[in-house]
Amino acid sequence: MNLSAGSGNTDGLRQRKLLLVSLCLGVGIALVPTPAGLNDQAWYLFAIFAATIFAVISGGATILLASLLALVVSVLSGTLEPEVAYSGFSQGFILLIVAAFLVGRGVVNSGLGARIGYLLVRTFGHSSLGLAYSMVATDALIAPAFPSNTARSGVLYPIVYSLACNNASYPWEESRRRIGAYLMMTSMAGLGLSSALWLTAMAANPVGVAIAAGRGFEITFGGWFLASSLPTIASMIIMPWLLYRLFPPGIKATPQAPGAAAEKLRELGAMSTNEWITLGTFAGMVIGWGLAGPLGLDATAIAFLGLAVLMTAGIFTLDDIKSSGDALETLIWFAILYAISTELDRLGFMQFVGDLLGAYVDGLSWPVTYVSLLLIYTTLHYLFVSQTAHLLALFGIFLGISQPEVRLELMVMMLLLATNFFSMITPQGSSANVIFMGSGYLTGSEVYRCGGVVTGVFLVVYLILGTPWMLLVL
Repeated sequence: MNLSAGSGNTDGLRQRKLLLVSLCLGVGIALVPTPAGLNDQAWYLFAIFAATIFAVISGGATILLASLLALVVSVLSGTLEPEVAYSGFSQGFILLIVAAFLVGRGVVNSGLGARIGYLLVRTFGHSSLGLAYSMVATDALIAPAFPSNTARSGVLYPIVYSLACNNASYPWEESRRRIGAYLMMTSMAGLGLSSALWLTAMAANPVGVAIAAGRGFEITFGGWFLASSLPTIASMIIMPWLLYRLFPPGIKATPQAPGAAAEKLRELGAMSTNEWITLGTFAGMVIGWGLAGPLGLDATAIAFLGLAVLMTAGIFTLDDIKSSGDALETLIWFAILYAISTELDRLGFMQFVGDLLGAYVDGLSWPVTYVSLLLIYTTLHYLFVSQTAHLLALFGIFLGISQPEVRLELMVMMLLLATNFFSMITPQGSSANVIFMGSGYLTGSEVYRCGGVVTGVFLVVYLILGTPWMLLVL
């Protein structure tokens, strides 16, 4: 008897049932009369979006399949015009993610990725937890020079990918859970925290600061770091350990790894020409991304320039492009969900939800108002595919709802920090997530489960530690 075949059939039947339930959910929402304050188009698009997210969370469909179905239904039903539905494919930051994928493959091809991995293992490789902390610390240190968390994901991804492969943990295989999945998950969560630590670490932060200045609260670079430091650093300490318990790697203690890595480094000898070219290209991309804002450079063009250099040197080839299905898959599903989320905001759905929920906190005491608004603001990120879009849509609304009950400085900082730390609540919660999601080490349902728990813990830490700290220092 072929038990594995029977198990596969059972899993396939379960997935089809869950997909049918998701479709019924969407139809059910669409059949509910459109709430006052919304038009039919916004309500129908929300029904499609809700069904898509439920399908991914429940395991009824992969995020790619669910997104494709959402695109088909939204266009063929007339809910979205084709040019709107396809608009995400022209976004530069999405192409940046694809370029980062391909450059990451070049870093591995050259052998530089293996060398970096062995160096990290030699220094921190006594445990998978130690490797996770080294990735989070590296990200936090380089973050102030990167106004794009998406660009930073392009820096971290090749290193994490190499570390996983060097420990016999490969994408799209059972061995992914050996260590690769854990390192990808912690690195993804760490990006949200590093973005919260520094004012210049994420593009939406200065936007929020400008909005706050219009309300009478000025935030400096040093003031941001001081206010954020205690809860953010505490979260950085807690998060790798939390995921270590929640999403454990297959290998934990690796006492032999540092010695073995040192031996591998001796075998590798001096760096090859391809490694030097890749290192120079990678360093140039990092510097270019760091200076992109001040010099007015386009980060996506910098990424493609780096890819062109690697192709010219023969380090990345056309065969690598043909085998990079993960990059194409990521481009498709993220572009679709980004377009739907953006259109939901344009149609006024986000404003409608903010106004509706704001009515429930009217007249409450300031602590209850404060906690309730932060909980709602964080939870609503399930509807967004961009932190910047979330901030632009809801930051001003929630700030207005909180006044005059909640101290302005406290509400401003906590909303801005939440805009960063809730980034991993969903696979599409930040464009920086997408490169890790497309790695083949993580599934959509895993990120939904772990991301929700981790984001909830972050919220508790920021409320308990951050609130009194900010009331003291602001």
